[in-house]
Amino acid sequence: MPADDALPRSTPSAQGVSSAGLAGFLDAVEVAPDLELHSVMVLRHGHVVAEGWWAPYGPDEAHLLYSLSKSFTATAAGLAAAEGLLSFDEPVVSYFPELAGAATDERSRTMLVRHVAAMASGHVADTLDRIVTLDRTEPVRAFLGLPPEQQPGSVFCYNNGATYTLGAIVQRVTGQTLLGYLRPRLLDPLGIGPGYWHQHPAGRELGFSGLHLRTEDLARFGQLYLDDGVWHGERLLPEGWVADASAVHTANPAEPNPDWQQGYGYQLWRSRHGYRGDGAYGQFCLVLPEQDMVVVTTAQTENMQGLIDAVWDHVLPGVDAPTPDQDAALAERLAAATLPTDGGGLLGSALPEATAAMDVTAVEDDPEGGWRVTVVEDGAELVIGCGDGSWTRTEVALRDRQVVLSATGTSTGGRLVVQLVFVQTPHRLVLEVDRATLQASGRWLTVPLHRPGFNGLATGTWV
Repeated sequence: MPADDALPRSTPSAQGVSSAGLAGFLDAVEVAPDLELHSVMVLRHGHVVAEGWWAPYGPDEAHLLYSLSKSFTATAAGLAAAEGLLSFDEPVVSYFPELAGAATDERSRTMLVRHVAAMASGHVADTLDRIVTLDRTEPVRAFLGLPPEQQPGSVFCYNNGATYTLGAIVQRVTGQTLLGYLRPRLLDPLGIGPGYWHQHPAGRELGFSGLHLRTEDLARFGQLYLDDGVWHGERLLPEGWVADASAVHTANPAEPNPDWQQGYGYQLWRSRHGYRGDGAYGQFCLVLPEQDMVVVTTAQTENMQGLIDAVWDHVLPGVDAPTPDQDAALAERLAAATLPTDGGGLLGSALPEATAAMDVTAVEDDPEGGWRVTVVEDGAELVIGCGDGSWTRTEVALRDRQVVLSATGTSTGGRLVVQLVFVQTPHRLVLEVDRATLQASGRWLTVPLHRPGFNGLATGTWV
């Protein structure tokens, strides 16, 4: 099969998976007020057995992965090590000799590449905000200047600054961005689409977050790891890399949730079943070697353990217990999946306190139905189509990017309530507008971890 062909499709029962179990997973998510799926793809024996996108999300749109990006950064580091461009046993500072003066502490000077890859830099709190505040031009200098409180390798701390530094090393030794380096070695052979990765400073991709890929791209990545780095008979990842990267390098029993207590590899989490790439708000690539399965989700939830629990509770018990009489109903259900346009689901729960700083300057009736809402943020004026009980798609150019929005609204008593989905992200904004005065208030259902707002989501700026 050529690498750019679609993954082979099959029915759940043909691959020994219960459609009833998959339907039970969907039921569990739908009844939970704090879980919202945007897409799901389940593979068994290398075949897609279930897939769905909740409109306005769709299969062709690259989606912000948040920290699932880290797994791609580590993969790039593994490839660079195999090419002799870096060593996991060399000090981090050795790759930035011009910044060596910043590493005044012995622990900073002895911190190895494997330590930052395994979230074991010796720091006891995430360094990201501090290093960017201290040095926006070269955050690595600030990272080297923050003395670890513990000996590197001795303690787990989820540290975005460490992953940023790992990504910076890869980009330094390869002379390319992460995507540029991965493209011919991994992404093109896998048939992964164009993708996008936020940068800071200009020319350096973040590494710890900011990668945008399609759901099927993640499934291909997961299948490659499941198959020990071999794709259609061709070895893409170094022999032994998958076992090494997915092994426990740092113990983390103090983490609060069971699937975060199983140990950490090289930018991969061990799970109660298998291991995973993991991004905020439910961006998951679960690799399950015992079941020969990959489960991918994009989602919007702060209850990430609950989403994983639903997979363990409903999907795994259905392995090798097929229910062929329910295959067709499951496929039809997934094909018709949509986010509710009536404010159901997460809209029924308490919204976070974070508000959206944007002004509405016009609300006009659209002759074809719905409304056209003009929003101004940071001096940029955006005209957004809003469906009446349906999702209307709008593309706007922001900071050299095409940002995709989809909106639906309800008008009651002179007030228009708009659900505004940022389709390339997990996030949805609820915007309430008084049509007479244009006074508006907005709240995020889940707050973007990069700077909230149109421009922040377009650029990936996090401070």
